[in-house]
Amino acid sequence: MTELFPPNITQQASRLVAICKSRGLSIATAESCTGGLIAGAITEIAGASDIFERGFITYSNEAKVEMLGVPQEVLNGHGAVSEPVARAMAEGAIANSASVLGIAVTGIAGPGGGTPEKPVGLVHLACAQRGQPTLHLREVFPGDRTAIRLATVAAALDLALKRIG
Repeated sequence: MTELFPPNITQQASRLVAICKSRGLSIATAESCTGGLIAGAITEIAGASDIFERGFITYSNEAKVEMLGVPQEVLNGHGAVSEPVARAMAEGAIANSASVLGIAVTGIAGPGGGTPEKPVGLVHLACAQRGQPTLHLREVFPGDRTAIRLATVAAALDLALKRIG
């Protein structure tokens, strides 16, 4: 059988699904630069339907506002690729679903779009859990578009695993 994702991502997703199942936790994703790959990695695992509630692919700023409730002033003030937007996306995923966990990513996968302040590879990740502080991670991943996106998926799954301990 051909694997859709690299083994490290499949292993992380499998751990996340197993832990969430054992604790009765549900997940919603809010993805920009990964375009649904985090949801894809989670749903690649048999039994994910027990814990995966929904995924928001919010590539445009309009989608971030309409689907997740990211405040327009936060987007205007910080830009889509920023800590405040990643946090608002993760929290919006929870607010707009029945999920306990919200995993969000926003970044610049390239090859274009980077600036000296926000280079290609910059990704902001956040994981929200109802009743807990939202975790944030800022990374600058090396490589081409595919490498950056896959590294983002791995980092997002890892952040979710850290969030649930």
